[in-house]
Amino acid sequence: MMPDRNFHLMQLDSNSAASTGIIIRPMALDDLAQVVAIDQMSFSLPWPAHSFRYEVLDNEVSRQWVAEMQYAGPDTNLARTQADPDRKTSEVVGMIVVWLILDEAHIATIAVHPQYRRLGIGRKLLLTALHECVAQGASTATLEVRERNLIAIDMYRKFGFEVVGRRKRYYNDTNEDAILMTLDTKGLNSLIARIGG
Repeated sequence: MMPDRNFHLMQLDSNSAASTGIIIRPMALDDLAQVVAIDQMSFSLPWPAHSFRYEVLDNEVSRQWVAEMQYAGPDTNLARTQADPDRKTSEVVGMIVVWLILDEAHIATIAVHPQYRRLGIGRKLLLTALHECVAQGASTATLEVRERNLIAIDMYRKFGFEVVGRRKRYYNDTNEDAILMTLDTKGLNSLIARIGG
C-alpha cells in the first residue's frame, strides 16, 4: 500500500493560468482521462486507456503518481466555481508509472503535458517515485528510453542512471533502439541522502 502523501513544488508560472503550484500525488481513477490525453500527446505508441485502468486497479506491483497543477485566483473560490462549473481549479499535467518487482523499481512510463515541460515536473515525478520505491524496498531502478530522446536521457543521467545496454529496434513505429539505463543501490542511496530521505 502506498503512503498517502502529497509532494509540493514551489510556485510555477504557467502560460494558461495563474498557479499556486504542483502537487505530486497517487494517481486515481478520476485522473485517467487526463493521464491518457497526456500519454497520447507525448508518445507515438501511447498506452491504451485500459492499461492505465489496470495499473491503478489490478496491477499489484504498480505504483503511479500524477503531477497536479493547482490554480490560484478566483478559480479557487468555491462560490465562483459553482457559478462557473467549467472553470478549472486544478489539472493533471504529468504522470509516472513504476513497477516495483522485488527490489527493482522499473520506470514503465513517465510524461509531462507539452505545455508544462521544462519546468522540473518530470524531475519531481521521478524523484517522488524513486523516493517512495526505496521506502518500499527498492535497491535498483531501471528504464528504457528511445535513443533519440536526449532530453530524457540527460535527466536520467542527472539522477545517476547509467547506460547498461541497448535493445535493437525496440520501438516498432520507428525501429528506434531502446537505451537501457540503471540506477544501482549506491546511486539510489546517494540520491535519497541528497534529498534528505
